[in-house]
Amino acid sequence: MTKKSLALLLVFLGGCKKAGGFGAFPPTQVTVVQVRPSAVPEFFDFPAAVEPYRRVEVRSRVDGIITAREFTEGSIVEPGQVLYQLDSVRYAAAYHSAEARLVNAKATYDRVEPLLAQHAVAEQDVDNARSELAAAQGAYDQAKKDFDDTQIKAEIEGRVGRTQLEVGARVSGPGDLLTTIDRLDPVYVSFRPSSSQLLDWQRRTSSRAMARPGSGLEVQAILPDGNTLPRTGRLDFVAPSLDAATGTQEFRAVFQNPDHLLMPGQFIRVRLVGFTRDSAIAIPQRAVQTGLGRQFVYVVGAGDTVHARDIVPGAWSGDLWIITSGLAAGDRVVVDGVQKVVPGRTVQPKPLADSTTVPGKDR
Repeated sequence: MTKKSLALLLVFLGGCKKAGGFGAFPPTQVTVVQVRPSAVPEFFDFPAAVEPYRRVEVRSRVDGIITAREFTEGSIVEPGQVLYQLDSVRYAAAYHSAEARLVNAKATYDRVEPLLAQHAVAEQDVDNARSELAAAQGAYDQAKKDFDDTQIKAEIEGRVGRTQLEVGARVSGPGDLLTTIDRLDPVYVSFRPSSSQLLDWQRRTSSRAMARPGSGLEVQAILPDGNTLPRTGRLDFVAPSLDAATGTQEFRAVFQNPDHLLMPGQFIRVRLVGFTRDSAIAIPQRAVQTGLGRQFVYVVGAGDTVHARDIVPGAWSGDLWIITSGLAAGDRVVVDGVQKVVPGRTVQPKPLADSTTVPGKDR
């Protein structure tokens, strides 16, 4: 080896020594967020069921044979619309008979009442005529009502259900259910928070106030296809006690439903918007890692050395994850570059550029 080649080799080896040896690599560059407790919006999701705002059972006040069904099952009906027609011959006869009796009683009273002042009739005759007129009027009103009730009409607007009795069937009276009508605008959406969730709300003053009917809590409906209903509902009812069988409490929200996107019997999800957790620690969701049955984050410690730390995540808040335990104010948590991190190694931390995703971060 020439002197020149030897000199170059010595220079190369010296450079490697200064750099830390042949196997040394520069610290991995990662983005971090420094934990700062702050007020964070908190959202809660629950499975929910859609219920009609009102359900009316259609029954007949009189008995008779069904001669016609005037509606299509599943259609929208209006108040006063005829749904069923019963055989009316018997009730028509009774109505006309009562009408004739009323006319006769009124004529008799009109004839004898003026004669009382002339002492041409006894006062008892006038009293009898007045009583007959009142009885005839009562019989007429009842007969007319029975006759009118042979047409069974819708009491509310809504979607009519399946008929329980068809043409030719005999209706015995109010005991026979004919069909139902569901009012679909608005509708109710009911959901059931658990007893542990309710206890958490009760412990916080702001949350306790939000979990009451008439509060500013917004209820979003997430449809079965994953889309969110373009309008929100309001909490209008909270059951006074827990269900002993399930350990849950019924909450109910009311939604306007002009397009009938919400249908009774439908299962959806609701998201409660309006809760806030004070002094919460929240980090971007992508910073949380899962493995071997645990959840953890990488924390940059003294000397920019990385180590893993187990955490207990809570609820989500948009793109953030509220951390219940495991982190403290001032911790630097790795957000991006976790796939290149090796615990125990040093890294080159850089602040997260998108500060809008981190609560409490200076802008």
